[in-house]
Amino acid sequence: MLLFQTGRPRSPSALPAQNIDREWRCTDYMNWQDELRHNITTLDELAAYIPGIDTGDCNARNILEKYPMSVPRYYLSLINTDDEGDCIRKMSIPSFSEMDITGTFDTSGESSNTKLRGLQHKYPQTVLLLSTNRCAMYCRYCFRKRMVGSHTEEIVEDIDKAVSYIAEHTEISNVLISGGDSFLLDNAAIEHYLSALCSIGHIDYIRFGTKVPVVFPQRITDDRELQDILKKYCTKKQLYVMTQFNHPSELTEHAVNAVNCLKSLGLIVKNQTVLLKGINDDPAVLAGLMKQFTKIGILPYYVFQCRPVTGVKNQFQVPLRTGYDIVEQAKRLQNGNGKCFRYALSNPDGKVEIIGKMDDSHMIFKYHQAKNPDNIGRIFIKEISEDACWAEE
Repeated sequence: MLLFQTGRPRSPSALPAQNIDREWRCTDYMNWQDELRHNITTLDELAAYIPGIDTGDCNARNILEKYPMSVPRYYLSLINTDDEGDCIRKMSIPSFSEMDITGTFDTSGESSNTKLRGLQHKYPQTVLLLSTNRCAMYCRYCFRKRMVGSHTEEIVEDIDKAVSYIAEHTEISNVLISGGDSFLLDNAAIEHYLSALCSIGHIDYIRFGTKVPVVFPQRITDDRELQDILKKYCTKKQLYVMTQFNHPSELTEHAVNAVNCLKSLGLIVKNQTVLLKGINDDPAVLAGLMKQFTKIGILPYYVFQCRPVTGVKNQFQVPLRTGYDIVEQAKRLQNGNGKCFRYALSNPDGKVEIIGKMDDSHMIFKYHQAKNPDNIGRIFIKEISEDACWAEE
């Protein structure tokens, strides 16, 4: 059950009414930091935008204290406030289901892969940097719910020390700067990372994990300094943006403009969708999203199985067997370029591709990436019940 629901349900594939977009458009701000300071973070602020909110609800306040809410006014403007099942609302507004304590907070073994504070080295060729605990919007299904928006103990403490580690490990060919959201770093920090990493000869490319094209596109389109930095370093190393559109409603004119801006600067934009119950667990919705990607030049990379995170799993996870059918039906509606994404899950052993159903009780999996290099490419078969939402060998 979502908090503060009012109104009538509608089809999850329908586009949202722009019923509060005017308030966002009329906002005058000097820069993206100023706009972010106006994010909706409290019940009282939310009540000004969405009718029917009980600002005195103690349970709701307890949820926000444990799992903070932060929604840019742009993204809030996409919500149809007359629709209880609105997909934007589900992804951004807290739910009582978040108090469900089942699941875990570290579903892919990130703590065991941490070599320095904020630096994870799970696969030989790739390093992940947790550059910040901040996001433009706190997704209610976030797999780093343990840290995003609240705890800083896991983020990079010393950029130069992290860069030194990367320089010393010549097997590393790419770096993913994530968080939180890497585009919530200030421009000086982004340039610091790029300047240092681009000087390392064995780095082939650098990726930024960010949802700002989805939830806060003006961070890209309205910041000429950021654009100049990205364009400058695209001439030194190939830069990628790894983003996450989950529903066609998110591909607004503003979002597409942000994507086009990144492409014009020389970046490659790839998308990692999460399969989410009540959001995109419909073949037509997922197919429509993928078709939009190839239309506007986003490369569909993964459809990820939602992780069994505490406060997330029972609200957003889709059973694996059902998820496979949804993904396959969506693929059938794609052209060649739209079929290139993989349906996968990321567990402590590695990134596991979900290949298919063998019979009524078994599914086939393949290690696409693996913590143990001997497992890379290895296929295994596992018994999976109709309601099972996760798999570990």
